[in-house]
Amino acid sequence: MNFKEIRIIIILAAVSTLILLSANIQAQKKYPGISGLAAKAEVSTRLPNDVMPVIGAWFWGEDEFKPDGYKSFIDHAKTHSPYNLLTTSLRVAGKEITDTVVHNQVKLAVKYAKECGIQMAVDFDVRLARRAFEAEYPDELQEMLIIQEVVLSGSESVESVVHSLDLGDHMTGRTIHYIPLQGSLLRVYSYQMQTDGIDPKTLTEITNECTVVSESKDSVVVRIPANKQNGQTRACVMVSFTHLTPDVFAPHLIEFQRKIVLSYADIPMAGGMKDEWGFPPTKLPMNNKYWYSKYIAKAYAERTGGRELLADCLLMYLGIDGQENERQMAINHLIEMNWQRNGELEDDFYQTVKEVFGPQAAVVTHATWYAYFCEKEYRKNGLDWWAATRDWAQTDEYAPFAVRTSLAKKWNSPVWYNQYYSPEIENYQKELWSSALAGGRINYHPIYPNSTGSDGHVGLFRGKLMQGESRVRLLNYITQTPLNCPVAIVFGHQNLLNWAGADYDDPALMELVNEFWCNGIPADLIPSSEIEGKSLYIDKNGWISYGAQKYSAIVLYNPEFEKETTADFFNIASKGNTEMFRIGNWTKNFNSQVFNGNEILPENMDVPKSNFILLEEIKQILQEQKINTQSPATKLENHKSHPFITHPATGISHLIDGTIIQVAGTDNVEGDPIHSIIKVEGYDVFFDAIGVAAVRLNKLGEVQAMVAGGLKSFKSGIFEINLENRMDIALWIDGNGKWEGVIQGWKGNIPEQLLAITKNWGRLNIPAPLID
Repeated sequence: MNFKEIRIIIILAAVSTLILLSANIQAQKKYPGISGLAAKAEVSTRLPNDVMPVIGAWFWGEDEFKPDGYKSFIDHAKTHSPYNLLTTSLRVAGKEITDTVVHNQVKLAVKYAKECGIQMAVDFDVRLARRAFEAEYPDELQEMLIIQEVVLSGSESVESVVHSLDLGDHMTGRTIHYIPLQGSLLRVYSYQMQTDGIDPKTLTEITNECTVVSESKDSVVVRIPANKQNGQTRACVMVSFTHLTPDVFAPHLIEFQRKIVLSYADIPMAGGMKDEWGFPPTKLPMNNKYWYSKYIAKAYAERTGGRELLADCLLMYLGIDGQENERQMAINHLIEMNWQRNGELEDDFYQTVKEVFGPQAAVVTHATWYAYFCEKEYRKNGLDWWAATRDWAQTDEYAPFAVRTSLAKKWNSPVWYNQYYSPEIENYQKELWSSALAGGRINYHPIYPNSTGSDGHVGLFRGKLMQGESRVRLLNYITQTPLNCPVAIVFGHQNLLNWAGADYDDPALMELVNEFWCNGIPADLIPSSEIEGKSLYIDKNGWISYGAQKYSAIVLYNPEFEKETTADFFNIASKGNTEMFRIGNWTKNFNSQVFNGNEILPENMDVPKSNFILLEEIKQILQEQKINTQSPATKLENHKSHPFITHPATGISHLIDGTIIQVAGTDNVEGDPIHSIIKVEGYDVFFDAIGVAAVRLNKLGEVQAMVAGGLKSFKSGIFEINLENRMDIALWIDGNGKWEGVIQGWKGNIPEQLLAITKNWGRLNIPAPLID
């Protein structure tokens, strides 16, 4: 290519990108991490703060509180990783986030990390200050209601011993658990059971007839008198244990949460962290256990017209003959109020962090806990994942890819982050490339479980993992929109979580989602509550949309217990462009009253007879709209009895704005060779690169952005680059319509061919592997 051709390309590209600039500027105003692209005054190993970051997780133990104890990991991260944001949390006994000694050590660590070019977002969760909360609000702690059945004797009294649970999770591993503090008897009922639940004619409260033998933090023992009239009559003992953690509905919880964040206002944080928030965790079946407090009972009564939560917990647990609709209604209300309250707390935390540390402050990490659909997650947070306000989509572990991508749409996040851990570093290497192909990045959790005897944090710095990450991170310079998912599956939020319904924890939902992904059709998974919340909307051109994503097809899945707003939404959408489908019937409304939902949904909402037919119809729709399939998910496995798919480490994917991404990392963590000719907007694009190759063209076929690891040559139309030595390169047209670029890991002079494109080149170093 001669210089005249290059000048022509630059002029045409500058003109053709004016349309994109307005949207880009608006994005820069809204999203932390993409407010502009790098100013390159000096060579660094880290991305600039206005590009989506590389995130590492850092958990503090006793060593970090020794004099200068924080320096060791920061020094390692500075030299051996590309991390520029550390999500930092306490995992230490005897200290709370409200302690002065913690504040002062965090202040020193943040200062030192900033000197090393690394920022920190610290965990301000109230669960890291449980003793402080207890001291200030002893009457606002979380209770667990346990209902225990006992068969009564016709001749003698019986005793029921109800034991408390010692609850713990990732936040309590090195410190005090969510221990029980006290137990108390709340109520005792006697009754007879029938096939469909309790016989309502026999249900009697007998609390005053019973004797509390003992009440302690460990157990409550209740003596129930003999039932001489019917030896088969049963009783249930309802006992509450108060635990060392704030009540989710505590009236002072938000105020206390804000005070923690404000107490760190003197420290130049990158932001704040709240991780896996919700009710205390339990891995035991929750069928006879309910989160309880007088504040929860009050909120429940207010939204149900005065119903009593304690009595309804018995109804929700065992059911009462002839009251199945009431049971389903009660469950719907309890589920919704719980996830909405958790969402309220998450949102207030988000707003507080922004108020204290500035509008560009990062709010990390994820609301997911078990990270997939299961009873444990339902009872902890009610699947509040879409209500937990963030700027960046964040999940963890085995969160379904369809959830990761839908959260990216919800929060207008160019990429999603999944906090990943494994006992084997090789698994991180696969996850790195698989995530990049699906539009995501890793938040690097230390090696876990870790049997090596060395620090799991720095263990990730050995080998070539961080060098592979350094190639992937170049995509952050040009990534403006998330993965293009032309199909949405909207599942009935209440229906999936209602354990008295026919579709509780329905495994067929994820099987359907996986079918789309395994056929090269990425599909977003969205709860129906996003309709009422107005996040799922109909754009001005009649497309059902979510964030920047418009959907060619949408599937309403098992809409039982939906509100009429769902029907209203789809009836309006029926006049637009998105093709609509329904799986499952809608026979009851939110209050479990008989409701002919099928009839009030639009007539043009198709009801396919099988998943196969549905998939084939949607394939035809996408073909007609000239939407290409992407590299299919190929790995299908069961994770704790739940089907889970992953993307391959090599393939091609498309972003919403038309960016095409190729990754190749199957055999080598630093990337495999890429020799490809692909069609982009109808034009041929050639790459000779290593690991990653991405390009965005405008409608005229002109290059707008390009990234390549180990680039040797690139050609699109008359835009051509041929290098003598391979280089990692990111190149884009900036907000002023001018070319800008970054070269990574190159120590020599910038080739004249690149300087002919732009003089505005920055340099980025690659971290050195840790060698013992």
